[in-house]
Amino acid sequence: MADTKLSSAELRAFFENVALMLSVGVQTDEAVHLLLESTDDGALRRCAQRVYTALIEGDALSAAMQQTGSFPAYAVSLVAAGEGTGRTESVLRQLAGYYDEEERLFAKVRASIGYPCVLLCVLSAILAFTVAAILPVFLGVYESMAGGLAASSYGMVGAGMVIGWVALGLTLVLTVLALVAFASSRTPTGRERLMRTLGKMPFARAAFSRLALSQFTSALAVYTAAGMNVDDAVGEALRTVEDAALRAKVAAAYGSMTEPVRASSLPQAFAAAGVFDAQHIRTLTFGLRTGRVDDVLTELADGFFDEAIDGFDAMVDRVEPALAGFTTVAVGATLIAVMLPLIGIMGTIG
Repeated sequence: MADTKLSSAELRAFFENVALMLSVGVQTDEAVHLLLESTDDGALRRCAQRVYTALIEGDALSAAMQQTGSFPAYAVSLVAAGEGTGRTESVLRQLAGYYDEEERLFAKVRASIGYPCVLLCVLSAILAFTVAAILPVFLGVYESMAGGLAASSYGMVGAGMVIGWVALGLTLVLTVLALVAFASSRTPTGRERLMRTLGKMPFARAAFSRLALSQFTSALAVYTAAGMNVDDAVGEALRTVEDAALRAKVAAAYGSMTEPVRASSLPQAFAAAGVFDAQHIRTLTFGLRTGRVDDVLTELADGFFDEAIDGFDAMVDRVEPALAGFTTVAVGATLIAVMLPLIGIMGTIG
């Protein structure tokens, strides 16, 4: 079955175009119809057609989006909040910006996977040639020179063969995993599964935590901009959080804010639960005092997203030296183990 999910680029195009039409006074159904007529993208066109059909039947934009099954629940919930407070255009613009940044993130993920795929394929070919072509030649030469290897020498060659085949096996496994990940990164549903899988890896945990924090903060900004009071905005934004660790922190903060006897303020609750660090708490406090909390939250969300991007860049930067080191050790150890018996043989001949 074809993937019904829209990609980040298609989501950005949808929200950006509809927001533009709304800004010049075009009704929502006409805005979607104009997008339908102007796009050549097959998936986006089919989705716009389904949304338009639901709109002319009387559904709200958020309900129409939900019926298609092509939009993330996060986007649907934010559009519903915008509709409830008359800020649909503003929400659509924020979503367009968010998915534009997300597409930039996915491009980096694809690059971080694609490069290792190429490198691992080359490494697999090198190791396969080493263990299948070079090592048998060494073994034949040793046997012809010495009439058969001594037990110790033969053990060295055997160890070299084992090292070579183990290195080749590990490289092939890594290559297959990288190819599967790269194939998954080319579809929206595959990307969702890939991101969930990568988010569980220890080396990627920090970057994905910042990404989850960025998404939550962006949702909180939209809800506060939509006119919700802070307590309700945190409760609604909590629904968008999928990261278990962040969800626990936000839930603790929300419980503190809604405590009947001694309710905490937003900065106090976030500080106590560890949602934001001290620097961001000061920025949030300033936003509350100046009445610009939604603007401040948007700025914080952008900052968290940039930190997530930096984390992914750092992971990519570590891939090449790690793979190069693995290959150097594998090939070097294999060849050294096989060449060591030559020293004893040459000594005997001399």
